Amino acid sequence: MCRDLFKLILVTGGAGFIGSEFVRQAVKRGYQVCVVDKLTYAGDLERLREIQDKISFYQSDITNQEFLEHIFKTEKPKAVVHWAAESHVDRSLLNASPFLDTNIKGTQVLLDLARRYPVSKFINISTDEVYGELGPEGHFTEDSPLQPNSPYSVSKAAADMLGRAYFRSHGVPVITVRPSNNYGPWQYPEKLIPVIILKALHEEKIPVYGTGENVREWLYVADCARAVLTVLEKGEPGEIYNIGSGEERKNIEVVKAILDILGKPYSLIEFVKDRPGHDFRYSMDFGKIRKELGWEPEMGFSRGLEKTVRWYLEHRQWMEEKLRFLRAYWEKVYGQ
Repeated sequence: MCRDLFKLILVTGGAGFIGSEFVRQAVKRGYQVCVVDKLTYAGDLERLREIQDKISFYQSDITNQEFLEHIFKTEKPKAVVHWAAESHVDRSLLNASPFLDTNIKGTQVLLDLARRYPVSKFINISTDEVYGELGPEGHFTEDSPLQPNSPYSVSKAAADMLGRAYFRSHGVPVITVRPSNNYGPWQYPEKLIPVIILKALHEEKIPVYGTGENVREWLYVADCARAVLTVLEKGEPGEIYNIGSGEERKNIEVVKAILDILGKPYSLIEFVKDRPGHDFRYSMDFGKIRKELGWEPEMGFSRGLEKTVRWYLEHRQWMEEKLRFLRAYWEKVYGQ
């Protein structure tokens, strides 16, 4: 059925953390997949090793319109799943330019090509951060206003709105998805959970912003990828779908849970000055995708966290290599 529906999917950012999980699942489900990835510091073909002979791969910046047009002409994709993005909030606070360039300009390039070389569906991956923040109560719905608070989330909100504008103005069959915080195997060690694991293993202090009371909704990466496949197969162009889990945790609770799994003391925790504009809480109402498309999250947070920690322990060499590369990258680019 999948091959008959779309024949070939073009996946941007397919060597990234979530994109690679999507590619692995899509291949196993019978799709032909073409991956485009710039292979920045956070991209890694090792994530695609198990299915590398079953995909086509192009290394390219998504702002390179000429080369992207070559890919569209050569591969003739029937659907686009657009994961590629600069995604780390802390880096966006230091330098917003790469975020505006990749996340907005890159999205525009892809939408223009999808208009020129028509596709059946264009899945535009947004984020829960476009909604801004919540207080202790309530949930974001697909109709909640967009109120982004960091350069990263502003760039994603712009890409989100750009996709919907191309649907309205040009008829590009864009579907917008807004996932909550992802975690799981293969996540780059600049994000909260792998940072905690690494520092705990090294007996280093674990920095926690503010008092650790900020709340995030944690979505296991395999559940997220499966949700996007569901949207690809069943979603309607022009629609927006929140992807959540219902698994909310305070940051300090996540830190303590990982320390408990690793048998490390809470004395490793070090509270540090909060980052500028730090959103207090995200929480998603994902009833729409559940009711209309039949998707449900399968992985509870406690079990998913244990699986994630175990994976990092089994792949410690990969994590350590990435950490060394990351430190060198930060020193070169940001002088810290």
